[in-house]
Amino acid sequence: MAFLTREQIFEMGFIHVGENVKLSDKASYYNCANITIGNNVRIDDFCVISAGTGGIVIGSYIHIAVYSLLTGAGKITLNDFSGLSSRVSIYSSSDDYSGASMTNPTVPDEFTCVKSADISVGRHVIVGAGSIVLPGVIIEEGVAVGALSLVSKNCLAFGIYSGVPVKRIKERKNDFLDLEQKLRNKLTDN
Repeated sequence: MAFLTREQIFEMGFIHVGENVKLSDKASYYNCANITIGNNVRIDDFCVISAGTGGIVIGSYIHIAVYSLLTGAGKITLNDFSGLSSRVSIYSSSDDYSGASMTNPTVPDEFTCVKSADISVGRHVIVGAGSIVLPGVIIEEGVAVGALSLVSKNCLAFGIYSGVPVKRIKERKNDFLDLEQKLRNKLTDN
């Protein structure tokens, strides 16, 4: 996997890009003027990061694995230490599928009924491969979403969710909070 150089990244016009950022040169980045990227971020091959009017905020220590998609008019926030496994799709906008309106972006807005709403992926959240997150969802801190899940409703902190649609199946340990503090202490000592 080849990564863009620091100079290439700055030329793209992001709002902010932190340190130790690795962006694949095979991923696609749209509307970079609406995208913020923190420190220690890696975005892998064939991802599409397409910011709408709400923008995309990618915190620090975040991995977005191959073929993932972030798109839509609503704001998408990935908080620190969160991660998206391969083929995760996050949509902050969605057409109305009921048949009451027309669909797709080639049709004038007056004939469609697109729903757009902000999405927040909390700290230490991991979203499993092939999962889909729909507009307006808040995935709280420490949640794990199992592979091939449909996240159409909020997920409460420190739970493991899975299914179509997702259901809370059990509690998730939070040992990673102690490990985060050890990491921060190590970084402060250096």
